[in-house]
Amino acid sequence: MDLNIYADKQTVAEKFSKFFSNKVRNNKAFHIALSGGSTPKIVFDFLAENFNDEIDWSRVYLYWGDERCVPPDDEDSNYKMTKEHLLSKIEMPAENIFRIKGEDDPHTEAKRYAEVLEKELPQANGLPQFDMVILGMGGDGHTASIFPSEIELWDAESYCAVATHPESGQKRVGLTGGIINNAKTVAFLVTGESKAEKVEEIIGQKPGYKNYPASKVNPESGDLIWFLDSDAAGKFN
Repeated sequence: MDLNIYADKQTVAEKFSKFFSNKVRNNKAFHIALSGGSTPKIVFDFLAENFNDEIDWSRVYLYWGDERCVPPDDEDSNYKMTKEHLLSKIEMPAENIFRIKGEDDPHTEAKRYAEVLEKELPQANGLPQFDMVILGMGGDGHTASIFPSEIELWDAESYCAVATHPESGQKRVGLTGGIINNAKTVAFLVTGESKAEKVEEIIGQKPGYKNYPASKVNPESGDLIWFLDSDAAGKFN
């Protein structure tokens, strides 16, 4: 595990953008699964403004780690957020973008998206392999729309599963643990004081930490990197 702690969200965005740019530069094709949330939004803005000309976007292939089951123009859509803060500001071939269709039947879409991954991603260890998966973490320790109340979805045999938000009941389609842990690199982007308690429990392996889906992120490659701001870092700061 590589733990990186920075002063604020903006510095997290800056450091991750440099990290991402270097990864793309060193690969002819770069397949990445994106996360939703407030921190990626800041990252996307920074990338678009400062790295548009440095990154060869034709090498980058975009997927999503999870998506809310809403139309792509809905305010809750991770795709909409990415489009507004990144895709509308860069030159990327449309054929490089593979969104989860949140407007379709969730179970049908989970199956379809698994087939997309099977077709589009290179294979390693008998599974499709991302070059990078970006993850966020909720204050309850959830990640990739796998919540503590449905932690068994992490070990599902399928590449994608349908999750249910424990409070709103909203359905979500997202990647499962086997695909996430098969990625060459997994990067957590976690900011804000509300995350500090779970960050401390998971990274410090406190009693009960295995009850949180984020604790199950352990890529086979060993390349797990955390980008934290000082608020989220808690006692590690």
